[in-house]
Amino acid sequence: MPVAAAEPPAAGEDPRRHIPRTDQLLADPVLASLAERHGPALVKAAIGAAQEQARRADLAPHAVRDRAVELVGTPEFAPSSQRVALNATGIVVHTNLGRAPLSAAALDAVTAAAGYVDLEFDVATGGRGIRGRGANAAVLAGCPAAQAALVVNNGAAALSLAVTALAGRMASGMAGAMAGAMAGGATGTVLVSRGEMVEIGDGFRLPDLIEATGVRIVEVGTTNRTRRSDYEAALGPGVGAILKIHPSNFVVAGFTAQASVAELAEVARSHDVPLVVDIGSGLLAADPALPDEPDATSALQAGADLVTCSGDKLLGGPQAGLILGRADLVQRLRRHPLHRAFRADKLALAALEATLRGPEPPV
Repeated sequence: MPVAAAEPPAAGEDPRRHIPRTDQLLADPVLASLAERHGPALVKAAIGAAQEQARRADLAPHAVRDRAVELVGTPEFAPSSQRVALNATGIVVHTNLGRAPLSAAALDAVTAAAGYVDLEFDVATGGRGIRGRGANAAVLAGCPAAQAALVVNNGAAALSLAVTALAGRMASGMAGAMAGAMAGGATGTVLVSRGEMVEIGDGFRLPDLIEATGVRIVEVGTTNRTRRSDYEAALGPGVGAILKIHPSNFVVAGFTAQASVAELAEVARSHDVPLVVDIGSGLLAADPALPDEPDATSALQAGADLVTCSGDKLLGGPQAGLILGRADLVQRLRRHPLHRAFRADKLALAALEATLRGPEPPV
């Protein structure tokens, strides 16, 4: 039943006595419908806020019900505090505005995945299944040069997992890691060009990200010129990987030189060290419209052992990190304990697979 209009207070009577009770308001058809849709806790909070306004005499008691209905539609009392935005910045894939908008196919996939799904369940056998098998297969279909793929929750996680599994204490297994930690043994190192020590946004810097994994960075070359010979001179015991980073949002021009992926692949193979290439924005194959943007296929064909990138920028999918390359190395990362902390959830996996298998994303 709708809440009855409050009688005007008698002379000398406290008007707060006429503020509708919470149970009366929750019985109102409109507020009851809102409670079913948004949850009773949210609607109760809106009712409480409206009642408090009436107690302060900022609102008439008879207006409490209508004010509560209004409050449910405001950002403060919405189920999600994120508000729809019109992107007029001129930056199509804006990281602060949620990156790439999802395609209709991805939205449908997320809706379907919101309930029970066979995320890690083998329907045929009734046993445990392989998490992300569909998304991994879709990534491989978009990048046939890769032997295997692994999806994690963002690009930084992909790089952190690769560095930790290849050069950290965990690279020698749990027992080796425990022994190394107890003995205070040194961790492995990765080689990175000084010209590729980038800041990836919001003050997060590549050196800080890598050092947080416990791996030590060995800087090679100079800011503007790093040659193959610089990497060769720095290789030695304890080097777990060579890391090549795409600067993404800046360019060093003029008197410059950088070793190519093909050159570094030769150096890495000659010293039995994996080459990891982080291409940043997630282009799986070369695109004529983006001639200066590196892609995963070209990097792998040039000899990279692993490629890491994002799934939510140029790829147009949800926030995710992709790891592609040699099957043995991808399996090594998959079995690393840190992978559990970095794995993608079912909604991201569903959206990523639909993005790759469905029509072109809107951006």
